[in-house]
Amino acid sequence: MLKRVVVPLLPLTEQFEMGVACEVFGFDRSDEGLPTYDFSLVAGVAEPIRSRFGFTIDVPYDLDQLDEADLIVIPAGGTRTSDDGSYVCGTDYDAAIEPLLVKLRAAVNRGAKVASLCNGAFLLGKAGLLDGRRCTTHWRHSDRLAAEYPLADVDRNVLYVDDGNVLTSAGTAAGIDLCLHIVRKEQGSTVANGIARRMVVPPHRDGGQAQFVTPPLPTPEVDTLAPLLDWMTEHLDSDLTVQALSAKVNMSARTFARRFQAETGTTPARWLNDQRVLAAQQLLENSDLSMDVIAERVGFGNAAVMRQHFVRVRCTTPNSYRRTFRAAPQPV
Repeated sequence: MLKRVVVPLLPLTEQFEMGVACEVFGFDRSDEGLPTYDFSLVAGVAEPIRSRFGFTIDVPYDLDQLDEADLIVIPAGGTRTSDDGSYVCGTDYDAAIEPLLVKLRAAVNRGAKVASLCNGAFLLGKAGLLDGRRCTTHWRHSDRLAAEYPLADVDRNVLYVDDGNVLTSAGTAAGIDLCLHIVRKEQGSTVANGIARRMVVPPHRDGGQAQFVTPPLPTPEVDTLAPLLDWMTEHLDSDLTVQALSAKVNMSARTFARRFQAETGTTPARWLNDQRVLAAQQLLENSDLSMDVIAERVGFGNAAVMRQHFVRVRCTTPNSYRRTFRAAPQPV
């Protein structure tokens, strides 16, 4: 039963992620028949806790509260502050956080849940709790998490990961998704939906981080095909076969395919379909056109084919993307 929730804070605590934990687990909603948790914030190190914006958070250094916690939430914070690896907490950060790491390992061993929000995953990695586990973090930090903790199975695309009693979330608002997931899993959808309603957020979001990332498409290292690439993006609804494209630049199909791969890092078909997805995104955000019309305009032909490629690139469906990113109507 989820009753006691403890949030240890680290130097450079990110107040949004801390606020997410406070809002979901620390707010009294008993007037609506929702559960009230035994909720507390504690200092994760025996030094003053400051936010990234400089104000001090006055909480006790009482790690013993973790001993009876059902859930320990690690918000973002405590990250490196310079390329040389120095930290913001005293002169020996590793020594300062070791008591917290011991408590986290003990909590997992006795069956309690630990959950990280955004780059809080790095603390779980430091405690050895991500080894052999699937996990995630903000897409900007995922490569570093994978490099620093090679035994972790880092999933860069999802909003959160539930791996037993070790849970991790992606950046910022994904912490809300994870916290509501924990409530839903432990106490049912009625409770999770009630909390979400009070917070004025969806109780569950589809898709993953990919829908929020705009990765740069590979660009040519030389100018040979640059004019052709520009022409292709202006004629996405055309039948752009390798044979037609290679003839346009006076190459054999085999030579063209090899040159295209060398200059863009991908195949003509993959590059073209990624461009079509980008064009579809713009129409989904800024028009009322139907899925079939959008698919035809960007060159996919029909909505089913567009959906297949959209899910591949953005890890969500065109309909879900439109609901998430459609521009809000202007007030009259």
